[in-house]
Amino acid sequence: MTADSGHRDRQVYLAAERTFLSWLRTSLSMMGFGFVVARFGIFIREVAPLAKNATPRGTAGISVEAGTALVLAGVITAIASMIRYIRMVRRLDRGADLAGPSWLAIAISIGLAAIGLLLAFRLIVS
Repeated sequence: MTADSGHRDRQVYLAAERTFLSWLRTSLSMMGFGFVVARFGIFIREVAPLAKNATPRGTAGISVEAGTALVLAGVITAIASMIRYIRMVRRLDRGADLAGPSWLAIAISIGLAAIGLLLAFRLIVS
């Protein structure tokens, strides 16, 4: 192993770790945003009686469900990114080729798009 290949290997490991940390930031953002969405529905429920066209007390709309879905998506993202990171480091240790496309990213994109469409539909209908 030459000095150049050792330097390159460290860079690949560090890049994998940066990617993992990016996924963790993403999962924390999803959980935080989900919490805000869920709590906003509860806030609206409490403030609604003050409005002229008040909705019945006790309903928070779809906010709680959508917020909970986002929090769960954040948890799944954190777990899945950890598994992907461990697998990636093991592949690097064996000298194997890097993995193909990130199915994690594709699945999360589809899930978030579905939640967004659900929220948009709910906003249009109400």
